[in-house]
Amino acid sequence: MVGTVRYIAIEGPIGVGKTPLAELLAQRLPARLVRERFEENPFLEKFYQDIRGFAFQTQVFFLLARHRQLQELSQTELVLLEGALVPERAVVSDYMFDKDRIFATLNLTEPELALYYRIYDLIKKDIPKPDLIIYLQAQPDVLLTRIRQRGRPFEANIEPDYLFALSNLYNSFFLHYEEAPVLIVNADRLDFLSNPEEFEELFRAILEHRSGRKFYSPQARKR
Repeated sequence: MVGTVRYIAIEGPIGVGKTPLAELLAQRLPARLVRERFEENPFLEKFYQDIRGFAFQTQVFFLLARHRQLQELSQTELVLLEGALVPERAVVSDYMFDKDRIFATLNLTEPELALYYRIYDLIKKDIPKPDLIIYLQAQPDVLLTRIRQRGRPFEANIEPDYLFALSNLYNSFFLHYEEAPVLIVNADRLDFLSNPEEFEELFRAILEHRSGRKFYSPQARKR
């Protein structure tokens, strides 16, 4: 892989297209693909039916499951290089561990959030940090359309207001995020699955980005 980037995490709100991009990117590099195992959460379907009633159980399960999965990565796929743990081969993940805080902030009450952060702060130190984060950004109406198109039954009750609030929290989070380089991608009209040229342009932008925060808009590049 070009440069020192070995661990890429792709982030963004529900329905933005994280997993399809992660699959293409992992194949193109090539790299090991790490998918979030959301289907293993036994509370997720109940959460979307009753957010307030099942928020804490859902959130803590995700927190611990993501920790376990990425800790397994650090134990089996990382090597020590210049005093820091880095992947032995390129890794592409369709989520980053820190995303959990975004959902926790949105879904938990103040007492629940205080307890959540006690757990989070204890386990975060065991998690490797990405070398690059790709933040896919899209309007809530675009997200809702894509969620409806993929047809997951447990997502049928997601409300537009929830997606609006989630998108705002994502934007705020990455506006202030400084722990790794971030490529912010306007994904409103991005169609890398059916348009290989769009994916290749994005791929070049990913390879070129090495520091700070950069915005990428395929629409702007075409004008």
